[in-house]
Amino acid sequence: MLKLFSKRNRVLLHELTVTDFKLRYQQSALGYLWSILKPLMLFAVMYIVFAKFLAMGGDIPNYAVYLLAGISFWTFFAEATTQGLQAIVSRGDLIRKINFPKYIIVLSGTISALINLFFNLLVVLVFALLTGVKFRWTVLLLPLNILEMYLLALGIGLMLGSLFVKYRDVGYLWEVALQLFFYGTPIIYPITMVSATHPFMAKLMMLSPMAQVIQDIRYNLVTDYTQTLWSMWGTPLIGLVPLGIVLVILAFGAWYFGRNSKKFAEVM
Repeated sequence: MLKLFSKRNRVLLHELTVTDFKLRYQQSALGYLWSILKPLMLFAVMYIVFAKFLAMGGDIPNYAVYLLAGISFWTFFAEATTQGLQAIVSRGDLIRKINFPKYIIVLSGTISALINLFFNLLVVLVFALLTGVKFRWTVLLLPLNILEMYLLALGIGLMLGSLFVKYRDVGYLWEVALQLFFYGTPIIYPITMVSATHPFMAKLMMLSPMAQVIQDIRYNLVTDYTQTLWSMWGTPLIGLVPLGIVLVILAFGAWYFGRNSKKFAEVM
């Protein structure tokens, strides 16, 4: 990884990231606006169905911002992991022509998703101001939350990208897995709905890094009424569990990617 800091690799990472971001919205009428409109449209549908028709989130202050924040960060996670999955195969011609660290391709895809998250986060912040959210000092912790989510997405992206080179079925399996994770994470429904009837199951759900980090983001950004991993388990040390899962996934993903990267050009 230290080779990343060489001038050649930094320039390559920059060019690949910019190219990925530009190509994603090439030949679309609205262009880069889709990076903002996609989560906003999903939010509008979810808010009408779950908040208005099913009356979810009535006990949570600023539930609209609460929901938008969850959807925006989930969108980033799904996009970053999918970009990581497709990164090596989509750059097959480049890999055959140039000798360079292959993980730079996965990094460029996930960083491109991170740029989209930045624009979405600006929308969330503006929406929060317009709806009267009172920011607390905890908003300063958001960069740490984003870093944790990014490292998780990067670790998964490295694993999926390696597997996808040889097994194209991984792409379809990951689509299904994302749907399962989406509904298994308290994004469109409050975790209080689960804890009210199945308190232990709610605690287990919060051990998931995605559930933990999204709830922390909501707590730090939107409202301190948000239930977090620490408030549900009653001890700050439990926070080491999802963080440990993230580090294990990242370490394994980097190891597995490095082990297989020399054979990418041959297998594709």
